[in-house]
Amino acid sequence: MTTKYVNWGEALVKLTWKYNKVLPPKRLITSVHGFCFKDDRLLLVNLDHRGWDFPGGHIEFKESPEECMEREAYEEGYVTGRCSLLGYIEVDHSENQCWDEDSPYPKVGYQVFYRMDIEQLHNFQAKYESTERIFINPDEFNEYHHDWNELHQEILDFASNQT
Repeated sequence: MTTKYVNWGEALVKLTWKYNKVLPPKRLITSVHGFCFKDDRLLLVNLDHRGWDFPGGHIEFKESPEECMEREAYEEGYVTGRCSLLGYIEVDHSENQCWDEDSPYPKVGYQVFYRMDIEQLHNFQAKYESTERIFINPDEFNEYHHDWNELHQEILDFASNQT
């Protein structure tokens, strides 16, 4: 378990990575993300306005977190496969003096992470928010990601060992 404080805008937010095979309450899940692997290579997608990243996004109405991961992996990377839950980052705004009850995010929310073992590569069409996809050696991820930190590294290391 790793904890890190980050500045989001003017706010100080506490992030804690937790290995857990049990999902937090769905109403508190703010986003879903995944590290997607094909033949020991990691999928990265080049997202509009964000650069290279791993697939992920927000849960749609009546969608489970796993269904969200599957949809985001397809929309952003045009891949399908088998998902397994890794855990989540607890996003704690308790020390954030800018947070209030009208915030779009809960005081304590969760970013859920999955590992996807890619079973099928589909024709990349760039119809959604990604412009391209690549597969890299996982050790090179911090060279691509725009906001790499030790939490991402711990999750990636854990995902890489879940074969």
